[in-house]
Amino acid sequence: MKLPIPLLLAFAVMAGGVAAQTAPRSPSPSAQPVEIDRVVAVVNTDVITLVELETRRQSVERQLRQRRIEVPPEEELRKQVLERMISDRALSQAARDAGLRVDDAQLDRAVARLAEENRVTPAQLRAQLERDGVSFARFREEIREEMLISRLREREVDAKLVISEADVDAFLAEQRESGTVAPEYDISQILLRIPEGANPEQIERQRLRGEEILRQLQRGGDFARLSAAFSDSPEAMSGGGLGWRSAERLPQMFVEAVGRLKPGEVAPLLRSPNGFHVLRLNASRAGTDVGMSGTPVQQTRARHILIRPTEGTPQADVLRRLRDIRERLVAKTADFADMARQYSADGTSTRGGDLGWVYPGDTVPTFERAMDQLKPGEISEPVRTEFGFHLIEVLERRTDVASPERQRQAARQALRERRIEEQTQDWLRQVRDRTYVEYRDR
Repeated sequence: MKLPIPLLLAFAVMAGGVAAQTAPRSPSPSAQPVEIDRVVAVVNTDVITLVELETRRQSVERQLRQRRIEVPPEEELRKQVLERMISDRALSQAARDAGLRVDDAQLDRAVARLAEENRVTPAQLRAQLERDGVSFARFREEIREEMLISRLREREVDAKLVISEADVDAFLAEQRESGTVAPEYDISQILLRIPEGANPEQIERQRLRGEEILRQLQRGGDFARLSAAFSDSPEAMSGGGLGWRSAERLPQMFVEAVGRLKPGEVAPLLRSPNGFHVLRLNASRAGTDVGMSGTPVQQTRARHILIRPTEGTPQADVLRRLRDIRERLVAKTADFADMARQYSADGTSTRGGDLGWVYPGDTVPTFERAMDQLKPGEISEPVRTEFGFHLIEVLERRTDVASPERQRQAARQALRERRIEEQTQDWLRQVRDRTYVEYRDR
């Protein structure tokens, strides 16, 4: 039994963009009918049309070129984009079925934050998108969909994750036994997902696919292009990069595989419950001791003033205000705590911006790097993070063993990040496997 399909007619064709074409008044008998639009896939009770698919494919292609990633052959990219659209559509449907919503006010704030992160105003962001041929309305709906999916994952994965006291005890014992700080790895991944309940033929097909990707890489194939063409991981379209991860926050299987590699090398094909993994080690470095091993670590007592750009207070005004505040603080004509209480948009403002004793890894990397460069008593220039702009003052430093409570907190966070990564992949596979999908090739 087939699901009912709404009648979808789009009066456009894809030709470098979506543009209407007018048919001749008197077509010749030999003229072929022009395909306006059609359904390419049914996803539960929803559909994906050819125009939607081609619009998304062209957008992805532009993004790949902007990132200087070699674009896969058009048909390979089209298949990959369609699979990603199916997964996203299934997830957004699940979010709405669960009663999750993102209203226009929430969406406006998200777009404003995105513009801020790109150092432009929302109006400038809109103008840039339209210059690139991207509909701002469509862009907003894609952001709304991403927010819905994120909220669904928080509910279905994050909120259900349980880290027991026994888990924390075992993790801390492992850290103390090693006696060394866990290294950090910059890894890229290609994931070939295996459906739940897959038969031996399906598993073997994915294994052979993985081995072929490895052979292409050994012959000099471009990892980012192959990721964009074949990977089922969320990072596929950005080249497969996972970024810097501490070994404590990676699956043990990954750590064992990349720990034996030199930068640029690719590990043998790995099998996990979610599928087959192709891993490349991009770089490695010594990790930061966050106090779990029981060895002394450097702690910093600091305070800050945070101001966020808004529609009413653009970035230039924020920077001007922070520089004025800094001049007054350096000249000793103003008190830091008073300025924080008056201007800071952070929960610490009632404490005069006091962050207390900060351990390595407690703050975002940009903030931590700026803080680490300061001597006690020094005040930074404005520092940009994803939260806004900060003035940072270091009050004092010490080297000490983290308290037992702090050690357990750090261990719990590391375990949580590791398991969220693993369980998110499992959850994504389950949602996709439960989804009714019908491909309409013709």
